Amino acid sequence: MTIRILGISCYYHDSAAALLVDGHITAAAQEERFTRKRHDSAFPAQAIRYCLESTGVSLDDLDFVVFYDKPLIKFERLLETYLSYAPRGIRSFFAAMPIWLKEKLFIKSTLNRELKELGDMNGLPSLMFTSHHQSHAASAFFPSPFEKAAVLCADGVGEWATTSVWLGEGNRLEPKWEITFPHSLGLLYSAITYYTGFKVNSGEYKVMGLAPYGNPIYVDLIYEHLLDLKPDGSYRLNMRYFNYAAGLTMTNEKFNRLFGEKPRKAESELTQKHMDIARSVQVVIEEAILKIARQIRDSFDVENLTMAGGVALNCVANGRLKRENIFDNIWIQPAAGDAGGALGAALSIWHEYLGKERTIPESGDSMQGSLLGPSFNNNDIVKYLDSVGANYTVFDEEADLNRQVATLLANENVVGWFQGRMEFGPRALGCRSIIGDPRSRSMQSTMNLKIKHRESFRPFAPSIKAEKLSEWFDLEGDSPYMLLVSEVTPEKKIQMTSEQEALFGIEKLNIPRSALPAVTHVDYSARIQTVHLDTNTRYWNLIDAFEQETDCPVIINTSFNVRGEPIVNTPEEAYRCFMRTEMDYLVLEDVLLAKSRQPEAPVDESWKSEFELD
Repeated sequence: MTIRILGISCYYHDSAAALLVDGHITAAAQEERFTRKRHDSAFPAQAIRYCLESTGVSLDDLDFVVFYDKPLIKFERLLETYLSYAPRGIRSFFAAMPIWLKEKLFIKSTLNRELKELGDMNGLPSLMFTSHHQSHAASAFFPSPFEKAAVLCADGVGEWATTSVWLGEGNRLEPKWEITFPHSLGLLYSAITYYTGFKVNSGEYKVMGLAPYGNPIYVDLIYEHLLDLKPDGSYRLNMRYFNYAAGLTMTNEKFNRLFGEKPRKAESELTQKHMDIARSVQVVIEEAILKIARQIRDSFDVENLTMAGGVALNCVANGRLKRENIFDNIWIQPAAGDAGGALGAALSIWHEYLGKERTIPESGDSMQGSLLGPSFNNNDIVKYLDSVGANYTVFDEEADLNRQVATLLANENVVGWFQGRMEFGPRALGCRSIIGDPRSRSMQSTMNLKIKHRESFRPFAPSIKAEKLSEWFDLEGDSPYMLLVSEVTPEKKIQMTSEQEALFGIEKLNIPRSALPAVTHVDYSARIQTVHLDTNTRYWNLIDAFEQETDCPVIINTSFNVRGEPIVNTPEEAYRCFMRTEMDYLVLEDVLLAKSRQPEAPVDESWKSEFELD
């Protein structure tokens, strides 16, 4: 008998849905891609519809619906925390209560009501709950390529856990230890995100991108006042400097005095001090993760590590962990944040509750390249383009299109690339991407300012044919989900002059570091995506065509969106983004469009009010 399990995450941030059919991942998507609201936390009605319709499954066909969290335990933590900090947390308490009393506390009835509104049902499927870190752990281990592995989960906070370690073997997960709220590496990083003027739960990756411009001069200050990190990786935060447990902000006046000024206002000037603080917290997070990893290896004597939780998206720390060779192999869930909890919850029911055995692929993992979202055919695309009077060319042969696009890239054109199934997780992996020539010295600033409309310091990622990785980057193994940072190889580096070495901060930005200046950060690093012929054939073929044109098996890959916008989902959204920016060309499956041949349209900057800046 076929068993169908729907996993759901929602009501906090990054809501999503994932569907398993007899343990096979058939579909998964974040709600933000449909509602166009970044990090949408609402019930994932549209993501659920997509998962069901794409698999030919109705609500009545579902055997289980599983939620990725245990809200009653989270509410218990909320009440205990407010009581511990009373009366200081009264404003935060009153701010939180309405939403809890309306939907979060009575989650079972809320979910049942939302499911009924999706369509006619003869009866509700069994509704189940996993704990937050159990969902993370299941998402990390069960799709991994390992029969046995340790699992490290680290995020802001689940119910109580903020960091947890598990041991996975076969179809079982065993919890080993955890650190609980309010002590949290994720919330420490978010506190610095807030203090440096970026949006919490959204801008942490900006702090990571800003860090290489700074110097780690505040590391000792962080250890002395904010974080007590033990040799075994256990830690405690000094809560006298933080406000998130009971207040409406992440930090307080004592924190401000420690660093000598108030938090930076959003969109205001970034100073060297902000860069130094970003670098310092990045160093601290890396050291904490390394200590935890060594403790795991010493305690459990396992060769493999899997990871999930928002902290696992810190690809700089992941790259450092990889280089230290504490584990033979590392695998990170591509949807490591709360969205991936929907998938982990469903996998937990299949393997742990139902006791179903795992089938480990002969090569790679079970995520299918994380290409689990909607796709569109040429008929869909041409029909839409005709409706808006677009000018386009349809290619009969993929190879001809790839050669044309390769030539366009080599001539420093910026191309929107829309192919196949949308990615699940925060990274564009070559299906909803904006691509360019990494050899260009101007491409990094062009794409940031004219295409993405975002801060100039933000780095771009290289997509490289997996077979050519060692020729260009100092990384062993694969990085298919763009979750590892590594340096370019020595022979590809361009050494700086003594005058250039003396530059500070953003002054370093326009100094070429390598033969791939558009994707090499100021510290010679790059956030690498290895592209594999078997999991992303179309994208691999494009890069192969670019290599034949240029002898370079690397292209720039950034997500297909403007700042504040979720990654595009549909051809309509892709065309709209194309027309709003200074992108030169757009590829929608087998269809090529040139900006110069599109109907004249007024300058459209409505995205600035349509999407909330991140």
